[in-house]
Amino acid sequence: GLRRDLEAHCALKGDAKVILSRAVEKLGLSARAFDRIRRVARTLADLENVDGIRAHHVTEAIQYRLFDRAPIF
Repeated sequence: GLRRDLEAHCALKGDAKVILSRAVEKLGLSARAFDRIRRVARTLADLENVDGIRAHHVTEAIQYRLFDRAPIF
């Protein structure tokens, strides 16, 4: 299923999972937001042509998510 595919293709390396889990907890993000951030982080890792999602991919994806939620003027 989709969850299994996401786990297989969006594996988080090292501190990446800890960073994402803390962000979800502190920012009150949903499980859906968690998955979206992982998919964006996977794209960022792909752009760098690396296999695993690393901490800096997750932090950049979280920043995009926060920007998306920010009120516009």
